[in-house]
Amino acid sequence: MSSDSLIKMANQIAQYFATEPDHTLAVNGVRQHIKSFWTPGMRRQLQDWQQMHPGAVLHPLVLEALTEPEGTT
Repeated sequence: MSSDSLIKMANQIAQYFATEPDHTLAVNGVRQHIKSFWTPGMRRQLQDWQQMHPGAVLHPLVLEALTEPEGTT
């Protein structure tokens, strides 16, 4: 899958969870959705892309979900 498609999907997931008033629940929701519904290869590809392009075009909730250990946000 192309990185552009993964970025678009991750940002759409984050947009959905952005309506959650509790920031921790929103970040954990993004993290859990990606963990539950994406293949390991998709997750690895998104993480590799993010490491090569830190902070670029990913929704802040996605960035937090990728970079912070579960439950620490």
